[in-house]
Amino acid sequence: MKRTKQLKTVAIVDYGAGNLGSVANAIAKLGYEPKVTNKPSVVLDAPAVILPGVGAAGDAMKNLEAIGMADVVRSLIDSRKPLFAVCVGLQLLFSGTEEGGWYECLNIIPGAVKKLPAGLKIPHMGWNQVKQTAKHPVFDSILDEANFYFVHSYYAEPEDKSVIIGTTDYGLSFGSVILKDNLIATQFHPEKSGDWGLKMYSNFLKKAFDGER
Repeated sequence: MKRTKQLKTVAIVDYGAGNLGSVANAIAKLGYEPKVTNKPSVVLDAPAVILPGVGAAGDAMKNLEAIGMADVVRSLIDSRKPLFAVCVGLQLLFSGTEEGGWYECLNIIPGAVKKLPAGLKIPHMGWNQVKQTAKHPVFDSILDEANFYFVHSYYAEPEDKSVIIGTTDYGLSFGSVILKDNLIATQFHPEKSGDWGLKMYSNFLKKAFDGER
């Protein structure tokens, strides 16, 4: 009897944000098993985790805390488990956000989330280039200054600029790819970025699963 190959599980954190289906579809397309979940135990047990996000960072932070996921995300960082944060997921990693006043966030990366400069079309929506400012496996086989898809009105400004490994220009140059240990975070949406976005997820997952795929 032929044995069915067991797919490798990737937890996608569900804290009430949208776009979960697009992320799950992208992960499934790469040959992994996406598991959308709001259960801390499932996230902690998964070999790799994606923290997606759309909407306001303050509301997202409240939702994370309400389901007990804020401390889980912090523990993922402490244990250096592979974590990929997207858009608002990236913003949640910072000390706080100016959106809607001031809301404290996870404080994993010291720094503030600020509104894009006045005079620009906001939200920043559509395709824009990502300039690679440091070499990292997440960029393997991805052209420097390749285009990715953005939808956001705020950007993150870390105190320590060395965590920035990719930048994008939109009224100013901001960090669009952030690296901290086993954490990768992007201001853009890889799941909406065509082949380059899929390649970025693939690079992250290959590294997360020790190059087995």
